[in-house]
Amino acid sequence: MSWPSQMRPEAQRVALQAKGFLSLEEGVKLLELACSASRLAAVLEIGSYCGKSALYLGEGCRLAGRHVVFSIDHHRGSEEQQPGQRYFDPDVYDAPSHSFDTLRHFVRNIQAAGLTDWVVPLVGTSSCLARHWPGAELGLVFIDGGHSDSDVRADFEGWSRLVVKGGYLCFHDIYPNPADGGQAPYRVFQNARAQRQWAFVGLFGSLGVLQRK
Repeated sequence: MSWPSQMRPEAQRVALQAKGFLSLEEGVKLLELACSASRLAAVLEIGSYCGKSALYLGEGCRLAGRHVVFSIDHHRGSEEQQPGQRYFDPDVYDAPSHSFDTLRHFVRNIQAAGLTDWVVPLVGTSSCLARHWPGAELGLVFIDGGHSDSDVRADFEGWSRLVVKGGYLCFHDIYPNPADGGQAPYRVFQNARAQRQWAFVGLFGSLGVLQRK
């Protein structure tokens, strides 16, 4: 998998260095989808972390030149990223205040990639923002927040209804084989796939993609 020719070198460099759990294949696919979907309406992601996925989504929006990406995260880390857990990273943990903070890393990466006009951080919980969202439709929703059944289901129920016809619903960490990873995103993805309003586009690495019919 190579970098898309349209992606600027500075954005490539920052995306490569940014902390995150997105593969190059998955990132490039998000860029392609965002470039198409943002011609329809704004793009939204749930789960920013340090901005790796937002860089690809934002670059796709920049290439299309129409709508921005809204990036939701409370930036306090998920359950599995807390001290003593599997994905704990001391670089994003402030020991004196005993707090996890990825917002400064996110902002720095977006600025370094020259995407401040295309990526809009929304600091808060997905559930709160979904309740108060003004109802504007979305061209793409990327779900990569909390990975419990209740979290993934709530993100799906809160945001998928806003995807326009022809728009995309994407889930990260889709592992058909339980030995490869947690199953909550896969279960919700499969449930969505079975609904008649969604067409299966494909699985790209662990990125599952559906399209609104």
